[in-house]
Amino acid sequence: MRKLRLLPDHTNFAFMRGRIAGLAVSATLSIISAILFFHPGLHYGIDFKGGLIIEARLVQPADFPALRHLMGGLDVGDVTLQQFGTPNDVLIRLGLQGEGQSNGDAAAQRAANQVRDALVTAYPGTQIRRVDAVGATVSSELFRSGMMAMGFALLAMLVYIWFRFEWEFGVGAIVTILLDVTKTIGFYAITGIEFNLVSIAAILTIMGFSVNDKVVVYDRVRENLRKYKTMPLRELIDKSINETLNRTVNTSVTVFLSTLPLALLGGESVESFAIVLLFGVILATSSSIFIAAPILLFLGEHRLRSGTAPSLETRKPATR
Repeated sequence: MRKLRLLPDHTNFAFMRGRIAGLAVSATLSIISAILFFHPGLHYGIDFKGGLIIEARLVQPADFPALRHLMGGLDVGDVTLQQFGTPNDVLIRLGLQGEGQSNGDAAAQRAANQVRDALVTAYPGTQIRRVDAVGATVSSELFRSGMMAMGFALLAMLVYIWFRFEWEFGVGAIVTILLDVTKTIGFYAITGIEFNLVSIAAILTIMGFSVNDKVVVYDRVRENLRKYKTMPLRELIDKSINETLNRTVNTSVTVFLSTLPLALLGGESVESFAIVLLFGVILATSSSIFIAAPILLFLGEHRLRSGTAPSLETRKPATR
């Protein structure tokens, strides 16, 4: 039986012809994303700006349009509803209430009582199973911890690639991942998707997928450096990308198609994560070809093909 292939086995695309345009477009998008981060900024969730989380169990399956109408009649600010667990379970998120420690605590208590009274009146038998308050101090610590997690992940990836390849490969991969992260932040700013701890998980997932894709391309470049000792680096990189193109596209399409149902049918609990991941898959795949490879070409055009740096074939590990 003939196998279905998205691309022919032997392609010969000259990707490096568009290296300047690819880097220019990427840099422009990243600069725009950085501007959007500061203005108008991200739509931070309760995790990062503080607020109330109320877990309620109704006596019937939750009617979200009716619940939104009910919560909209209360003077408690922005309200986010989310289904989890059984169809009767609802997670209600309220924004930060009041200003200052004492005023904020009192306002949060009033808001929680208002929500509780409204639910019990509209749906007799409703159980309020949990009420958690996230203060401004805790939310700022969560934000700082999330940023540190991304920083440590980038550092670990840099160390891994640096030891596995030459420094040119490591710099190319990390710069590309940083550009991917800034564009993802810009995607959050443009779409208005809530930025919370789940967003940190989504960005870390995209970073992992991105570095994996780049290692595959870089591995083939390293093999071809051994095999074709006189081939110009530009042609060698094009050849390496074409040789791994089927694997790259097939992997990306598989991840995309497996994530798509979560974005369409997963509900509010996973919808935002899946939408960002879909964007990240496309971003990481394109950046491996149009960003990471051109950076490697610019950094290694003289070193990887000159006598100033040892070849991958002759370089030996240090003896202990």
